[in-house]
Amino acid sequence: MMSSQDAQLVPFLDGPRLLGDVGGTNARFALQLSPGKIDMIRVFRCADFPEFADAIETYLAECGHPAIRHAAIDIANPVQGDDVKMTNHSWAFSIEATRRRLKLDTLLIVNDFTALAMALPRLDPSQLRQVGGGKARPASVIGLVGAGTGLGVGGLIASDGRWIALNSEGGHVSFSPADEREAAILQYCWKTYAHVSAERLVSGPGIELIYQALADRNGMQDAEPLVAPEIVTRALAATDELCIEVLECFCAMLGTVAANLAVTLGTLGGIYIGGGIVPRLGDYFARSPFRARFESKGRFTDYVSQIPTFVITAPYPAFTGVSAILTEHLGDGGNAIPILERIRKIKPQLSPAEQKVAGLILSHPRSVMNDPIADIARKADVSQPTVIRFCRTLGCQGLADFKLKLASGVSGNVPVAHSQVHAGDPPVEVGVKVVDNTISAMVGVRDTLNAESLSRAIDILAQAPRVEFYGFGSCGLVAADAQQKFSRMGMAAFACSDPQMQEVSASMLRAGDVVVAISNSGRLRHLAPAVEAAIGAGARVIALAPGNSQLAKRAHLTLAVEHDEGSSNHIPMVSRILLLLLIDMLVVGVSMKRSSPYAELQRQAKLGVLTHTLASTGMTMPGDEDEAEPAGA
Repeated sequence: MMSSQDAQLVPFLDGPRLLGDVGGTNARFALQLSPGKIDMIRVFRCADFPEFADAIETYLAECGHPAIRHAAIDIANPVQGDDVKMTNHSWAFSIEATRRRLKLDTLLIVNDFTALAMALPRLDPSQLRQVGGGKARPASVIGLVGAGTGLGVGGLIASDGRWIALNSEGGHVSFSPADEREAAILQYCWKTYAHVSAERLVSGPGIELIYQALADRNGMQDAEPLVAPEIVTRALAATDELCIEVLECFCAMLGTVAANLAVTLGTLGGIYIGGGIVPRLGDYFARSPFRARFESKGRFTDYVSQIPTFVITAPYPAFTGVSAILTEHLGDGGNAIPILERIRKIKPQLSPAEQKVAGLILSHPRSVMNDPIADIARKADVSQPTVIRFCRTLGCQGLADFKLKLASGVSGNVPVAHSQVHAGDPPVEVGVKVVDNTISAMVGVRDTLNAESLSRAIDILAQAPRVEFYGFGSCGLVAADAQQKFSRMGMAAFACSDPQMQEVSASMLRAGDVVVAISNSGRLRHLAPAVEAAIGAGARVIALAPGNSQLAKRAHLTLAVEHDEGSSNHIPMVSRILLLLLIDMLVVGVSMKRSSPYAELQRQAKLGVLTHTLASTGMTMPGDEDEAEPAGA
C-alpha cells in the first residue's frame, strides 16, 4: 500500500489544480501538484484588478500558463447560486461564465470560512497554538471564528467518518456589550448605524471604530487618526495607551463572540481562531482578556472552561480546506478525476493490451459493470491477468474495486460535476458528459431553491382564475408544456410566444390572474410590453429567470434559474430542462392544493375527448351499444 508520503510524490493524472483564497483585501493563489503538495503561492491585492478573473489569469501567466482543469477558490462572501457579488470589495462575477473564460472543467467557489473549517481536522498540531485550558473531545462539534476585513463564523460536525461544514453568516449577529465600556462603544456606534453587528466591531475596520469610540469616551477629540495596522503595532509596542485599550477591548469582544458560538453549537471539539488579525498578535493574545471573557458565562462558566481555544498559526490554512473540498467533489480522494475521464486521459500511456481493455470500457461502460472477468477479457481480446493489471494501473485493488468506482462514475452515485466535452471523445463519453452536465445543473437548482418563493408561487397559482405563460423560442416550448399541464388540472391556462398577442392578452387580464414569464436570459426586450400590460391590468407576474436579471427585478416573484448557456451556444439545452423542471414543481404543488375539487373535472375532460374521438370515427363508447338505434330503423 502506498504511504501518504509516497502519495504526495505522485502527480495528479489530470494535471495541477488551482487553489484560491480571496478576501476583501488580498487574493492568494496556489497550485496543488499532487495530494498534499501545494506550491507556487502568490499574493495579489484585489484592488489591482478590475475583475476576479483578471487576477487568476495574471497568476496563471506568472506560473507559465499551466494546463488547469479543476479549481476551487474560497471567497469572503456568501455563495448562493451562480452570481457572486463581494460585500467587502467591488468584484462581482458569474461562476459559470468565469469557468468558461478560464477553460476549466470544474470551478468551485465556496465561502472562505467553509474552506477554513474543512482545513481544521487536517492541520498539524504544530500549526496551532492553544490559549487557555480545556481538552478537545474527539468527534465533537468544532467552532471557528476569524476576524479580518470582516468577521467569519463557522463550524464542523462529524458524520459517518467525515466532516460537514456549517455555512454561517454569524458575524452579522447583533453586537452584545459585556460591560459599561462596551455599552458606551455601542452607544457611539448607534449615532451612525441603526444596527450594530458583531462584525462592525470585531474586525479590522472595527478596531478603527473602537479607537474612535474610546477616544470620544475618554475626551480625546483631537486623537490622531489611525488605521488598524498602526493601532495594533502601537498597542503591541506599548507606546500608546489608547491603542493598548483598543486592543484589549477588541480581544475581549472576540472572547464574547467565541463563547456565544461555543454554547450555541456545543463545540466540545474546541474553538479555533483564524482570520488575518489574531495570528499576528503573537504571545500577546494569550495574555489578553480573550480567555477570561470566553469563560465568563455565568451559570455556564464550568461548561465553557472545559472547551479549548486554539489560534491557527498555519500561514495558508484555507488552501488545505479548498483542496479537501475539491477532492471530495471530484469523487475519489486521490487522483480525483471522473473514472471515464481518467481512462481516456491515460489510455495512450497504457500497453497495447491494456489499451484494448480501456477501449472496451469507454465504449461499453455499463456492460463492463455487469460482465464477469472472463467476458471482459474475451470481448477485449486479452487475458484475464491483463484485465486485473489494467485495474491496478488505475489504482484499484482489483476488478471488484474498479467496478465499484466505475458504477459511481457512470450511475451518478457520487456528486456529478460539469465535464468539458473534448474533440475526439467517443460517442458514449459525449453522451455521459451531456447527462452529467444536466444532472449537475439540476442538482444546483435543487440546492439553491428558495423554499419561500416556491411556496408563494404555488399559492398564487392555485388561487388564480386564469394563468398565462409567455416565452420565446425554447422558452415558448416550455410555456406550451406548462399550458398543457395546467389545463389538465381544469385551470384556465393559455400559452403564447407572439409578442403582440402576449401584450393584447395581458391587457385583458384582471386582478388575481397570473402571468408566468419564462426567459433563460432574463432580458426584458420583447417580454417588456406584455409584462407591463399585465401589471397595469392588476395581474401578478411570476418570473422563471436568472435571479438578478431585468425580468426578475420587474416581476412580483421570481423562481431563479441560474444557468448561462454561453454566447457560443445558440441552442439552449440545459436551461430549457431547468425551466421545465420548475414548471413540474409548480404543477405538482398546485395539483396537491387543487386535487380534490378538480379531479372530477379532469376525469370529465378526458371522457369528453375520448367521446369526441370515437364519434369522429363512427364508433361508440363501450356500454352504449344498447342505446344505439337498430340498423335500418
